Amino acid sequence: MKVDTMRFVDKYFGVPLCLIGTAIFKIFGRPKKNVKPKNILFIELSEMGSAILVDPAMQKAKKAFDADLFFLIFKKNKPSLQLLNTVDDKNIFTINADGIISLIKDTWKFLFWARKRKIDTCIDLELFSRYSGLLAGFAGADNIVAFNNFHGEGLYKGNMVTHKVMYNSHIHISKNFIAMVNALMSDKKELPYSKTKIYDSEIVLRKAEISEELKEKVAAKIQRIIPEYNGGGNKLILINPNASELLPQRRWDKNKYKDLINRILEEYKDVYVLITGAPNEKKEAEQLAHQCGDRCFSFAGAVKFSELIGLYELSKIMKTNDSGPAHFAAVTSMPTIVIFGPETPALYSSLGKTRPVYANLACSPCVSAANHRKTPCKDNVCLQMITVDEVFNVFKEEYNG
Repeated sequence: MKVDTMRFVDKYFGVPLCLIGTAIFKIFGRPKKNVKPKNILFIELSEMGSAILVDPAMQKAKKAFDADLFFLIFKKNKPSLQLLNTVDDKNIFTINADGIISLIKDTWKFLFWARKRKIDTCIDLELFSRYSGLLAGFAGADNIVAFNNFHGEGLYKGNMVTHKVMYNSHIHISKNFIAMVNALMSDKKELPYSKTKIYDSEIVLRKAEISEELKEKVAAKIQRIIPEYNGGGNKLILINPNASELLPQRRWDKNKYKDLINRILEEYKDVYVLITGAPNEKKEAEQLAHQCGDRCFSFAGAVKFSELIGLYELSKIMKTNDSGPAHFAAVTSMPTIVIFGPETPALYSSLGKTRPVYANLACSPCVSAANHRKTPCKDNVCLQMITVDEVFNVFKEEYNG
């Protein structure tokens, strides 16, 4: 299902359903409050990167309550959860959002699944989804934690929440997720939650366990494309020029990527550049590789998602747009250079070894929780202003450092 279609369904079906849900809760009673969490369900449907960014909050919840963790996510995004395996695979429920029929079927299945597992706590991580609010409301949980706009303008999600958390647009999203766990830990009712200070040390991300077998498997795939690659004396530079369809304004110009790659190849004679991407991005990656030097290759679709961390661990550095790979790489030791435009690194930077490049225009960030991350901008000057020279200088500092 396309993003705009999902937004349409969420708005025109979600609003009346949230209103009905609120009426049901008001008439038949609300869940009991402050029940000690034993089975905690996290809901993050549409963002693969957020499934990584929430990990510190899940770790804190698990430690604080000695609880079993569960997760609800769209089927296509499940692999991101499996990079760290914080949640057991049997405790992950996926919803197929490819079409309306599959969405409805899986929604009903989820409600039975949640009640069978006696989910007592739902933490709705979505910022602008009425659908996730409905799923949390009808999962049978006693504690329902979600962001609330209170007196601010924003989407209507009903009133089915026991712990209303103030979303803070001035702190990193991972700290906002921590605030939701803190709300559960509070021994008194607060309005709004959470009246706590969250330190940078609380959003340190664990590293994935990467076996030698996985690295050897990925190295063999690299050698099929680059027979000269020996895994030792040759250094791999990764370039990820794409961004998801959710926000195409995050893409830096392809010609600038071409110039950047050629500058890298000219400066460093012992490196190979691999252009990464999903299988459906293979054609674009090949076109870009053909415009660059003979040590640049398309690697889009060459490895499975589960093998990405092996590729990252073998590589020296990655330059990417603000997109999922920046967050996936954060669970490895590989540093990244990330270009930001419509969003700000202050809120959405990866939790790994990363160096953001950001023009910081007056209009940026133009997407936020207040506008459903949808911008009218058709001319991403915030990215156009970032020059090849600027990025290359950052690259040299990180590479040589």
